[in-house]
Amino acid sequence: GYGVEDLCQDTLRVYRQVFSNRQPRHPWNELGLKSFLHNIGGMRKDRASGEEGLTVAGLLMFGTHPVIQEEFPFYMLDYQERPEARAEKRWVDRVTLDGTWSGNLYDFYRKVYPRLIENLKVPFELVKGERRDETPAHEALREALCNVLVHADYSDRCSVLVVKRPDLFGFRNPGLMRVPLEYALQGGHADCRNRILHQMFRHVGIGDQSGSGIPTILAGWKKHHWRQPALEERREPSEQSLLTMRMVDIFPAETDQQLNDYFGEVYQSLSYLERLALAVAAVESTVTNSRLAAVSGEHPADCSRSLQNLLNRQFLEKTGRSRGSVYHLTGRSIPGPEDVFDAATFISSQGMGPDSQGMGPDSQGMGPDSQGIDAESTGLIEGSRESMGGLVVARQFDRPFIHDLSSLSPELLGKLEGEALRARDKRRLHRKEMEEIIRHLCTLHYITLGCLSELLNRNPEFLRTNYLNPMKKAGVLKIAFERSPNHPKQAYTLTDI
Repeated sequence: GYGVEDLCQDTLRVYRQVFSNRQPRHPWNELGLKSFLHNIGGMRKDRASGEEGLTVAGLLMFGTHPVIQEEFPFYMLDYQERPEARAEKRWVDRVTLDGTWSGNLYDFYRKVYPRLIENLKVPFELVKGERRDETPAHEALREALCNVLVHADYSDRCSVLVVKRPDLFGFRNPGLMRVPLEYALQGGHADCRNRILHQMFRHVGIGDQSGSGIPTILAGWKKHHWRQPALEERREPSEQSLLTMRMVDIFPAETDQQLNDYFGEVYQSLSYLERLALAVAAVESTVTNSRLAAVSGEHPADCSRSLQNLLNRQFLEKTGRSRGSVYHLTGRSIPGPEDVFDAATFISSQGMGPDSQGMGPDSQGMGPDSQGIDAESTGLIEGSRESMGGLVVARQFDRPFIHDLSSLSPELLGKLEGEALRARDKRRLHRKEMEEIIRHLCTLHYITLGCLSELLNRNPEFLRTNYLNPMKKAGVLKIAFERSPNHPKQAYTLTDI
């Protein structure tokens, strides 16, 4: 029931010009409008009835907002540039469906992409005698913006949301992933929700339909030594997929300087992966092969060689054997539960604001507020802990601890009890639902086994054996006390990768 009269002619003109500029000798350049649309998938003819009309992809790509909303009542596109690295709704620039432009996907991409890359620095680099005007970050952002548009379920209530902040880029689209998250991260498993739409973008040099989109994004961020982007799914309040791309160094200059001061000039002779291993050990008190592989994205065999080299050169000391090996900085003991919960020496609360405790709200559903490696809590500074509002803040750890529910503020306790309510009231839950509840309870802080048991109304050993250990093995959770993994006061937190 939709035809070329429902399309924005200016959008089509620009699209065809870009297509022609990229492929000046392509035979489709000589075709009339309808024939061109048929070839790129924007129109189709029903073989049985003879009826001809727009495809869904054609309508979304080139249509006008009022006509698109006739077919998709919940259709909404929103770009927001926020001025500060904090969770707030205030914006300094916005592109949304306000009636001042066509409202279709191609024009949204054309308006938003230049805004995303506006402040990205491009170092001088020659490629085949010509200056390169893009960095891996440009490629990653182009892929992310394309992905959020072509993988969206436009029949759902959730809007497409793109956020730019000084510290991150966030992308949200309605609909869950069509392949498991681990497959999406690996690449090579293409299952696009809107294949023809993706094909239309590819014709003008945008996006990749081979399933390599997410690996391209990860690789682009890795080349800048930024923290690995976080990809996740949420089912409440509606089904949505989220990608958070933080422009945060895996470890900042302050941590690098502290390690240089601690080890001396020989530290600079180490490889990047080796220095990263030391930074993780400094911040998290310990580092393991699996943790280093998760943070760096490198193969476990490469991580193993780096850790062994650091051990041989006496940068690290080791506890345990084989896969149970845990490494820590030479001269720094691995903290145990007694160092956190039984310490008598307290530290100053300077610099321990709400954000550094992990209690600040996140940005409009853009995933857990990963804090990165903080030089204030590197573990190179000796000290124990202090109690703040029922949370125990330990110098050796980058997140606070919850170890006594009765000492928490009513607001935080109510939040935790609300997240655990379904598990506490229902003895049998689907495994994925229970794991999702545990993920929420372990976000932004460490929480002890006893507190989890009380909140979820489950036996501690049952929880540890059936949920916590498997989630740790899968890299979803990490534990606080590596040298005593089965300690009754063991505490768990969500990994920030």
